[in-house]
Order: sequence, then C-alpha cells, then structure tokens
Amino acid sequence: MCPKSIAPFEYVDKAAPLAKLTSRIGKAKRVALDTEADSLYHYFEKVCLIQLSINDRNYIVDPLAEDLDYGPFLKALASKPLVLHGADYDLRMLRSSFEFLPEGEVFDTMLAAQLLGYEQLGLAALVERIVGVTLCKDNKKSDWSRRPLSPSQLEYACDDTRFLETLAQVLTRELKKLRRAAWHEETCATMISATRRDKPPPDPDDQWRIKGLRDLKRKQLAFVRELWYWREEQAQNADRPPFKIMGNRQIIDLAVRAAGRRTWIPRNGQGIPRNCRGRRLESLTEAIERARALRQSEWPSHKKGRKPNHECSREMEALTAATKGVAETLGLAPSILAPRATLRTIALSRPRTMDEILDCSSMMRWQAELLSPSFLEALEKV
Repeated sequence: MCPKSIAPFEYVDKAAPLAKLTSRIGKAKRVALDTEADSLYHYFEKVCLIQLSINDRNYIVDPLAEDLDYGPFLKALASKPLVLHGADYDLRMLRSSFEFLPEGEVFDTMLAAQLLGYEQLGLAALVERIVGVTLCKDNKKSDWSRRPLSPSQLEYACDDTRFLETLAQVLTRELKKLRRAAWHEETCATMISATRRDKPPPDPDDQWRIKGLRDLKRKQLAFVRELWYWREEQAQNADRPPFKIMGNRQIIDLAVRAAGRRTWIPRNGQGIPRNCRGRRLESLTEAIERARALRQSEWPSHKKGRKPNHECSREMEALTAATKGVAETLGLAPSILAPRATLRTIALSRPRTMDEILDCSSMMRWQAELLSPSFLEALEKV
C-alpha cells in the first residue's frame, strides 16, 4: 500500500478555471509540466491529462473535457520556460495532439541526471534521492482515457510535476559545479529540435520486421509479414494497441506453424489469442491463405547487414576505446558521449578536424569538443 499524496491540486475541466489558470501561467517564471496518454490502451494515442505545477500550486487539466477552447491555455504554456522529466515523449505527444511547440527553454531533469552520471534516472528515483520522498507508482499503467479518474490516479498524476522545480534547482547547481550546464542546454535544445521534425514515412520493407526473425526461412518470413499487416489492420479497426491483438512471439510461432503445413488453419486453443474469434478469426485465416498463395519469388528476404570492413573495424575499435577512456574520467556511460552509430559514421568518414567531425556526424558541439582530441589521435594511428 502506497502512502497517499498530501499535495492539493485543482482539477481543471471547466472554462472559468481554465481561463484563471491561463492567466496564472502568463505571470509565471517557469512551469513544471507532464502529460498522461493512452498508448497502452488505444492505437490512436492521445494526451489525456496535462499536469502543471506553478510555484507551490498544482493543476491537472483535462483535455478530454468537451466544449473547451484550449488554444489560449496552450499558447500561454508554449511561451514559458518549462521543466519536464523525459521531455521527448511529452513534447511529441503534445505536438501530435495539439500542434504544441515550446517557444522557451526546456529543462529536462532526466537528461540533467544522465549528464551528472546518475545511475537511476526515473522520476521516482530522483525524487527519493534529492527530496527524500517515496512516490507511489501503482497507477503507472492506468487507462487515462477513462472517466471518472480515481483519487489515486489523480494523486499519481499530481506527483509527476510537484517536485520538478525542486529537482531542477538542485540539478542545476550540480551541473554548474561540474561545468556541465552548457552540455545540458545544448542537449535539451537538440531534443526540442528533434520533437519538431516530422517522422519519415515508414519503410514498407522494414516496419513488419519484428525482433526474433533471424533464424526464420524466407517462406516463414512471408507469413510473418502477412500476419503483421493483419494485426495492424485489426488494431486500427479496434483502436487497440497491436500487442493487445497479438504479441510478436505469437506472430512468429503462428507463422512457423502455418508455413510448415499446407492445409493448416488456425483454431482457438492452438496458440491463438482468446480475443481472436468470429470475424477476426476469419480474417486471420484469410491472411494465412494470402501468405500461402504467394510464389517463392514473392517471399521476402532477410535484410542484408553492413558488410564487415577490416579498416573500419580497426577504427571502430580505436574510437570505442577513446570514448570509453574519456567517459571514465567523467563518470559517464560511453553512450552518452557517442552512441555506436555515431562512432561508425565517424569511422567511415575519417574526419581530420573537429569541424569535420561535426559535419559528418550528429554529435553535439559539447560532445565533439570533449572527444575530438582523442578521436583525431586515434584515427591517425590506424
């Protein structure tokens, strides 16, 4: 049993309180922000709650309330500096649901903790470490689209913002002490830019390739592909997450079974989810028959991996060692300084200056400034 929150909050689902909150935002220096979405329960995910803390006052805005104009509220919010934890997801969801784009600075407490070398980056872990309060996470997987929300759900939602300003102040002092505040500012700015960019359209030859296909034969891949598209259509029609229609492991098992038998058709009790009956079961059978009717020339192939390059491998080894050495001196994970994909790009490009490192890779300037001396020396030796 989790201890109850003692923080009061105002639930905003009417025009007058929303207008009052909008006015208060306009006078605020900075706003702590979080959201709750329904991605665990719906295919077409949306923001279901917007939590805010301004000074010592906490608010939970219900964006699903009907007949409310959220335009002025969102405009006021976008103009203010914001504090979030793991801001990437929240900003993407706010953009997709409301076309929300922050205009001010964003302080991400998770990124700050990461740059300080914290091992535990979750909000609850940070609050316990810095504030000494244990947060209850019982409602982490709630269906936030359902109304009414329970008192425990609302307390959980309130807890997600009420400590953010305190965390930001403490983490800012630590970042400045280690001279990493500029790193955090650039990292947050890069994250914001990424959330503003549209996602590229999915590659039809990539999106169905789930984990666990390495050992499958081409014929079995054909069944996986057809079953994946079947699941996607069923999920859209039911507005349910794909994993609640059929799990990835079930798709693979079903594909292997169907590919190995000429006339086998699925029936309940044979590894088929209990929700797969009636018309859904009929459509599943049709998907299997479509895969079975494909000619061998129509079966998909495994994606060809990058061919090994001996010289590139040597450079990768040298760059990896250089990154690890710098990371150890800073008390950080090497991936924070340069993920493996970045190292591969640099290894293939063989830059000769820091500016060339920045041009050929997606590294931020603070990362390049830290690593370029070691990188350039390492590349010279291989």
